[in-house]
Amino acid sequence: MPKKIRVGVVFGGRSAEHEVSLVSAASVMAALDRERYEVLPIGITPEGRWLSRADAVKLLKDKAPVAHLPEHVLLPDPRKGGLTPINHTSEEAFVQSIDVIFPVLHGTYGEDGAIQGLFELADIPYVGAGVLGSAVGMDKIVAKQLFKQAKVPVAPDVWFLASEYAANAKKWISAIERTLRYPCFVKPANLGSSVGISKAHNRAELEAAIALACEYDRRILVERSIPNAREIEVSVLGNDQPIASVPGEVIPSNEFYDYDAKYVDGKSKIQIPARFKSGAAKKIQAYAVQAFRVLGCEGMARVDFLVTGKDRRIVLSEINTIPGFTSISMYPKLWEASGIPYSELLDRLVTLAIERHAAKRKLKTVYQPKAEWYKT
Repeated sequence: MPKKIRVGVVFGGRSAEHEVSLVSAASVMAALDRERYEVLPIGITPEGRWLSRADAVKLLKDKAPVAHLPEHVLLPDPRKGGLTPINHTSEEAFVQSIDVIFPVLHGTYGEDGAIQGLFELADIPYVGAGVLGSAVGMDKIVAKQLFKQAKVPVAPDVWFLASEYAANAKKWISAIERTLRYPCFVKPANLGSSVGISKAHNRAELEAAIALACEYDRRILVERSIPNAREIEVSVLGNDQPIASVPGEVIPSNEFYDYDAKYVDGKSKIQIPARFKSGAAKKIQAYAVQAFRVLGCEGMARVDFLVTGKDRRIVLSEINTIPGFTSISMYPKLWEASGIPYSELLDRLVTLAIERHAAKRKLKTVYQPKAEWYKT
């Protein structure tokens, strides 16, 4: 019988999307084929403490005391190959080896390239985008600049630093009203799940929205609202040759697809596949794959669009390099509708991670100069 692949599923973390991550991780671990994989849960508390226990999801959901529990961490040392104990008894003083890591960490410190850098230093294969794709995908401002260069359509925007706004709020309010008009969306540059996002219909709402966004990020993005737009999402899968799923439509229960509409009230509806006239779906899929490649993404991503009804104008809204994996999440649902069931999707993601790692290992990381000049 072949040896099982040991998958470390990392979840929780120091992010405003901590709770979403817990639900996503529970779904992933339940769906991983136990005949092929040995699953190692790795929970990270909101304070940053790492726990490797079978009940880690429950502990984090219950916000149980964990200070007394043994702690393991991933060291940036390729010789280790797994989780190293910090505080332990003699029975626990061993490294828990990992063959591949499946990060289910949404938002800050999980989706922004920070922990991907740790995985690279530890030299362990991991699912999803690398440091570059994760960092630029997470940053809505940088991502939009790259999309514009690649001729991928995006909404008009204004962005600024929180410190710039604090120094001259009137200047930025005036620029937003002149360039974008109302209504507009105000977003922290580096968050997902619609945390900190507001729709402003007037100056008072705009000022309140900026104040809220500044609680979550130092860089703020304001975008023009696209009137009467449908919210369309596409899943992308692959490394060098990515493919796109059928598009799906989200019909939010609130004015826009905010955190409550996504996770709390359970009233939002989805239509998979989205209903389009011929040609529109293929165009959206092409834009999704183009966006994926432009940002240097790998493994997986969900690309969100706004599509107007009458003129069928397509606008890319954002890309998510670690999309939700909950029972209601669009990423796996779109692939299921495209012919790839949840369990098979996880298999493909693990395989893509291992293949990418093997390809990178073939690259040279050292250089032998003609002379040992550095010793002189």
